[in-house]
Amino acid sequence: MRAVVQRVDGASVSVAGATDDPSAPGVVGEIVGEGLCVLVGVTHDDTPEKAAQLARKLWSVRILEGEKSCSDVNAPLLVISQFTLYGDARKGRRPTWNAAAPGEAAEPLVDEVVARLRALGAHVETGRFGADMRVSLTNHGPFTVIIEV
Repeated sequence: MRAVVQRVDGASVSVAGATDDPSAPGVVGEIVGEGLCVLVGVTHDDTPEKAAQLARKLWSVRILEGEKSCSDVNAPLLVISQFTLYGDARKGRRPTWNAAAPGEAAEPLVDEVVARLRALGAHVETGRFGADMRVSLTNHGPFTVIIEV
């Protein structure tokens, strides 16, 4: 599993059709204040054990202000699935997605990361798997790291 983790001062994700107006985007997940916005990609050999390992790392990694972790300050996380993290653009002009797990394999593993974070005591907001999402955030730093398990 691969995660792009950004330290944020608030973040949200919107999806068209999440409101009464099917063409208008509606917020489906939002965190306010200091926290982490996490984009999660899944590849073919990922397992529930790797999802649990990623959740533990996200909850305990010390990248918030003052070298604190989400667990130290009870900071929220916004977790969003993103298959394009396994895109490969080394050849040609069009990326390939061969390394990304198909949706039916990836969705339960992203859900497992979220469930494990919540079991650890985290407040977690999410995007909507497979949806055309709009992500807004204020990156604090800027501070962005890649975590692979």
